[in-house]
Formats: sequence, C-alpha cells, structure tokens
Amino acid sequence: MQISSRLTSGKGKSIHQKFVDLNWFIVFVIILVAGLGFAMLYSVAGGSIDPWAKNQFIRFLIGLSLMIIVAIIDIRVWMFLAYPLYFAALGMLAIVDVMGEMGKGSQRWLDLGFMNLQPSEFMKIALVMALARYFHCLSDEETLQLKSLVKPIILIILPVVFVLRQPDLGTTILIVMGGIALLFAAGVRMWLFVLSIVALIPAAVGAWQFLKPYQKNRVLTFLDPEKDPLGAGYHIIQSKIALGSGGVYGKGFIQGTQSQLNFLPEKHTDFIFTVIAEELGLMGGLTLLGLYFILLSYAMIVSISVKSQFGRLLILGMVVTFFLYMFINIAMVMGLVPVVGVPLPLVSYGGSAMLTLLVGFGFILSTAIHRETSIPRGGAFA
Repeated sequence: MQISSRLTSGKGKSIHQKFVDLNWFIVFVIILVAGLGFAMLYSVAGGSIDPWAKNQFIRFLIGLSLMIIVAIIDIRVWMFLAYPLYFAALGMLAIVDVMGEMGKGSQRWLDLGFMNLQPSEFMKIALVMALARYFHCLSDEETLQLKSLVKPIILIILPVVFVLRQPDLGTTILIVMGGIALLFAAGVRMWLFVLSIVALIPAAVGAWQFLKPYQKNRVLTFLDPEKDPLGAGYHIIQSKIALGSGGVYGKGFIQGTQSQLNFLPEKHTDFIFTVIAEELGLMGGLTLLGLYFILLSYAMIVSISVKSQFGRLLILGMVVTFFLYMFINIAMVMGLVPVVGVPLPLVSYGGSAMLTLLVGFGFILSTAIHRETSIPRGGAFA
C-alpha cells in the first residue's frame, strides 16, 4: 500500500503530454544511427536487404516501439520493478545454462522461434537498474560505509558466474566494468577502486588458467597479430587493411574490396565499423562518432538536471554501458584491444543488443520526461 501510494502520488502528466514532451530530436538521431547500420548491412550483403538488413529493420521497429513505451512510463514504476527485472534476467541466464541454444562453441541464447534471445544483453541494463535502486535507498553516509558494498558486489558477481560459463568474455567485461562504474557514480570511496585495480592483477593471472584456448589465442594475437597472419591474426590484419584503405572519403558505397570480396570476417557484426571506414572513409566514421556524441551528451545533460538519485544513476549506468559498447568495438577493430565480440551500438547485426540499447535509451528518455519527479530515498523502496 505504501509503495502503491508512492508510485501514484503527485500530479502526473497525461500520456499525451508525455508523448509531446518526448525528445523527438534524440529519437531522430537514434534513427539516423540505425539507418547507417541498415545501409551497411545492405552493402555487405552485396546490395541486398537479405539476409541482414531486412531482419535488422524489423527488430529496430520493435525496439523503437519499446523505447517509446518505456519512455512514457513513470520513472517511479521502473524503480519499483528494478529488482524483479534483475532476478528475471538472472533466471533467464540460469535457463540458458541448462537448455540454451549452442552457436560457435558457446551456449548463450534462448530460442524463441522468431529470434534467438541473448539474456546476458538484458542483464546489462537490469544490473544498472538494480544498483541504481540500491544506492538510491542509501543515505550519502551509508554509501561511504564498506559494508554497503556487500550487496552490490553480489549483484555483480551472480550474473558474471553464469556468463562466464557460456562462455562470453566480452559480455563479462561489460557487466563488470558497468557495475564498477556505477559504484563510482554512486559515491563509493576512491581508495576502494584503487584497491580493486590492484586486486585485479593477481585475479587476471589466475583467470588466465580458466580461459578457453580460443580466448587465450585472442589475447596472444592482440599482442602480436603478425605471428599467425593466416590464422588467429587474420581478422585484425584484414581489419587494419580495410581501415587504412578507405582514406578520407572512402571507396564508395558497396565498393569496399575487403568487405565485398569477403576478406573481412564477421563484417556484419563485430567488424562493421571497418566496413564504414572502408566504404565511407574517415568522414563516415567521424559522422557516426558525432551522432554517438550527441546521444551521450544529451544523456549527461539530463543526468545533471534530474531530481532523483535513482534517475541520475540510471542514466549514468546506461551512458557507461553505451560508451563501453562503442569504445570496445571500435578499439577492437583497430587492434587497440583484443577481439572480444562486442557489437557496435545500433549498427551491428543482432536483435538482443539492438533491443537492449533501445530500451536503455527508453529509460534515459523516461528520466528526462520525469526529471522533476522527486523520489524519497530509503523506506518502501529499500
């Protein structure tokens, strides 16, 4: 009863008013980014909407609809649902561990008939929601206490255990880094982060023993890709050739030699930024980065103006998640980090990642619409 009264208290906006207040410019920018993705998927298929562009377009329409629905729903409702959604995502990860679909040596998906769902993608935003709610319910003094870190660390470790079993090193990295970043945003003491970094060194050494052979190969290839140019180093070498050959303005749409002649592997997923750089050149890559900058800048501006701690942490968590997708993918195709299979946001082919990011932006837009909503800290939400 107390929770219900909190969710419905105050003078709320009508659905029509929320629809009007939605930042349609940001929606347009998101459509532009996805549109570039459709064009590239059309290109790498040799000028055909099948098999990738058409499916991606349908998934985008579904995701865009979900984003608008999420944006219109009161931010307090999402705070109330934070823990249930987290445990629902955790439950799906457990189901994947038992009866998930296999693909390329990994067990990561649930077969829904019309698409394969990857629950680890949704865990990224579910974890952000759960951590945002947890720290919202603490006072500033409680946040600084060491004992207050026990629950959030458990919230981070539980999905990591399941995702490592799939195995999925890239998603594991995103979950851990996203969780740690939210702890920092919540105001956890700086010395704990220094301690964490120091602790990661022996942990990384120990974790090396548990990596799969192909995962170890990725790290070793990153250190010296020319050691096996026709084997493990092939991907990154071809990627660098394509990146450099595009020049300032590119070779032209559907004219990329590395992608069209199939020298470039995974050109519709992990290495699609390489296709953009080869066919549209430096200007095409900078255009995409500019659109990403607009989206991230808008989110950061909203996080400054929002009244609730939950809303602020929710936005910052989504920003970090989106940024990590973008940074790791682009750094990966440039050979700056090991190849870990992280998609380029809203551009790479993949339904789960597309839906996850669009729902994440739905939360950002919802927080913007309800930025004046004040949510009491502690109490019924704790």
